[in-house]
Amino acid sequence: MNIEEFVNNLKDLNIEINDDILNKLDIYYNFLIEYNSHTNLTAITGKEDVYLKHFYDSLTIVKSIDLSTINSLIDVGTGAGFPGMVLAIVYPNLKVTLLDSNNKRINFLNELISKLGISNVVTVHDRSEIYAKNHKDSFDVVTARAVKNMKELTELCLPLVSVGGYFIPLKGILNSELEDAISIITQINGKVVDVISFNLPNGDTRNIIKIKKLDKTPSKYPRDYKEIVKDNK
Repeated sequence: MNIEEFVNNLKDLNIEINDDILNKLDIYYNFLIEYNSHTNLTAITGKEDVYLKHFYDSLTIVKSIDLSTINSLIDVGTGAGFPGMVLAIVYPNLKVTLLDSNNKRINFLNELISKLGISNVVTVHDRSEIYAKNHKDSFDVVTARAVKNMKELTELCLPLVSVGGYFIPLKGILNSELEDAISIITQINGKVVDVISFNLPNGDTRNIIKIKKLDKTPSKYPRDYKEIVKDNK
């Protein structure tokens, strides 16, 4: 996906981007490739591939929610900042938290934030289950992209969602993941309100699951990680 295709495909998502945003994404791409030469952040390094499979793919979350109306969002297991950093660049109204347990990724993101000169994003170096225990019912939107299976991911992420807010994971092929996760979604007071299935311009399958938080998180969730993993064996 070249830059012109990127811009045109975003218009189909009702996203209009200006030269400032394009410049920030260009800085992002170049720094990602530079940093990736000594620290493994992504296997996708070609410019057109990054714009399609990282930048554009991150922004497809707007198929499920109008981010211009949202105040706070956390990206759990953000890695090199997908989707959270991209969303922070394109939607300066968002207060974005990037959570990751890998300090090398957090260092990259902190340097990137400095290079971009943006102030609506913060990083957190912590394990997701520990952070979730201390920040229950706190965020309008919680998202995660290509992280873990739905059952495990739900217990790590749904507790962070404020009542009335949404957990919106971005997934590839789902298979039986969602069905397997329905029980834990219900136990943490969530309800699946939409599943949006589509293909990227290159044909890759994508699924966006929209889960609404109906009530506060029960005190037992999230459990210790070893308990969560044990249930998923």
